[in-house]
Amino acid sequence: MKNILDKATLWLSDTFDTETQQEIQQLISSNSNDLIDRFYKDLEFGTGGMRGMMGAGTNRINKYTLGKATQGLSNYLKESYPNEEIKVAIAYDCRHNSDTFSRLVAEVLSANDIKVVVFEDLRPTPELSFAVNELNCHAGIVLTASHNPPEYNGYKVYWTDGGQIVPPQDKSIIDEVNSLDFSDINFNAKPALISEIGAEVDEAFWKASIKNGTFDVQGRDDLKIVFTSLHGTSVKLIPEVLKRAGYPQVHSIKEQEEPDGNFPTVKSPNPEEPEALEMAINLAEKIGADIVLGTDPDSDRIGIAVRDTSGKIKLLNGNQAMVVMTDFLIKQWKQQGRLNGKQFVGSTIVSTTMVNDIATSYGVETKIGLTGFKWIAKMIIDFPDQDFIGGGEESFGYMVGDFVRDKDAVTSALLACEIAAAAKAGGSSFYETLLELYTKHSFYKERLVSFTKKGMDGAEQIKQIMIDLRKNPLTHIDGSKVTFVNDYEASTEKNMITGEEKIMELPKSNVLIYHTEDGTKVAARPSGTEPKIKFYFSVQSSLDTVENAIEKEQELDTKIDRIITEMAI
Repeated sequence: MKNILDKATLWLSDTFDTETQQEIQQLISSNSNDLIDRFYKDLEFGTGGMRGMMGAGTNRINKYTLGKATQGLSNYLKESYPNEEIKVAIAYDCRHNSDTFSRLVAEVLSANDIKVVVFEDLRPTPELSFAVNELNCHAGIVLTASHNPPEYNGYKVYWTDGGQIVPPQDKSIIDEVNSLDFSDINFNAKPALISEIGAEVDEAFWKASIKNGTFDVQGRDDLKIVFTSLHGTSVKLIPEVLKRAGYPQVHSIKEQEEPDGNFPTVKSPNPEEPEALEMAINLAEKIGADIVLGTDPDSDRIGIAVRDTSGKIKLLNGNQAMVVMTDFLIKQWKQQGRLNGKQFVGSTIVSTTMVNDIATSYGVETKIGLTGFKWIAKMIIDFPDQDFIGGGEESFGYMVGDFVRDKDAVTSALLACEIAAAAKAGGSSFYETLLELYTKHSFYKERLVSFTKKGMDGAEQIKQIMIDLRKNPLTHIDGSKVTFVNDYEASTEKNMITGEEKIMELPKSNVLIYHTEDGTKVAARPSGTEPKIKFYFSVQSSLDTVENAIEKEQELDTKIDRIITEMAI
């Protein structure tokens, strides 16, 4: 406690403004438990940036933690580009203080003689990624906490290619940030170096999105769409993209159109959760819509709901959406005569392996990266002699082509509509397309189970769970023998049958994955952005006909239930 009090007392110095000093003094005077959570650690500037609750303190998003991160980034940019006029693009979402924080970040950059272009109003994250390339910027920053609760905000950093920072830049920037004191931040803005952007980038993005996300399909006029931005930024782009692409029947949820950091109509603005799309699904059922599209606040994740074989609107998981999109894209490339053995798709270690099966059936390579879309974007840089078709991850993110270097809910929404329109015109549906892929390859069923463990005690609990899983590895899962254990922190793949170990080449990450003889996969991973530990379950079985899909899905769901019970998590 003394250490925490000492750290807090430093925030009463002249380095910090009066408002901040008063906030900290009140916490000290009242002996608030909140003081511990605010100072027991420093909010980490991790490999993609920062995310946390807002407020004064080292473990919070505020003027000083953001300022320090930006000062460190400024120092590294000037070191990396000593003889260039450095330019950085900034975007922000609908969250509380995002606009204020964006101005603060711009001011610190300008104080360090860096030219800054800031979006005039809130914009989706994929547009920021696009703008970095479009405007020849050296870096980009977006102020967002993605789908986190209203009290959170965050800061993501993008490099020259438009992708989030990856090695070697990430570690170098982190080291620079960690070397600074709060007194090192230069807040003396140079307004002449700051300018606004907006409509011209929007126009370029719309054109690029339509170019990459539309194909020679029929039935756009007949497709009935329900769209919700969940009070976020996608309202700025998705309705216009769909309109320009030729979709006249787009029904927006009026109550959720207005950007609002309180997210008043939902418990959580996360399209991964069915409750978030409840209003949209209800409208879809009422008007007989074919597809529902919902995005998170910064519009990089997309939830897609479609009609199942019984006619009921069903929310797809990220893996299901990804496999249908991947198959469709590769098929389009094939029909256009663009496949020549030099193409690839991207995925992640915790996403469905069905993507591999699909890509292999077309003679296309699948590259697998760590969790986080930055690793998929990095593949484009690492393999310049190959063409990137598309890529996705289980957490409701997909990227179409390489004009954006992050998950892109805007173009993914358009692609989903293209698939749905083409299927409907051919007497089928988006969901039936998925089932047909299951009969061709295998019926894969996935489930994500997350446990929230807040605060210092929670962090220790998560740490201990991972230690226990490593010390006492599972030998059987639902009666099937564990064949391989991939430990990405140790960079080893262990053959549990022979005892042989081999080194994995991917960067280290705190992820553990079990593989069994019957194709089951169980992964454990502490979240890098939330106080959660996540378990990913994937089971599979053959499916003889589409008509047996319901029974097969129930069978696989029961299997996952058994595994969860067996693991006692």
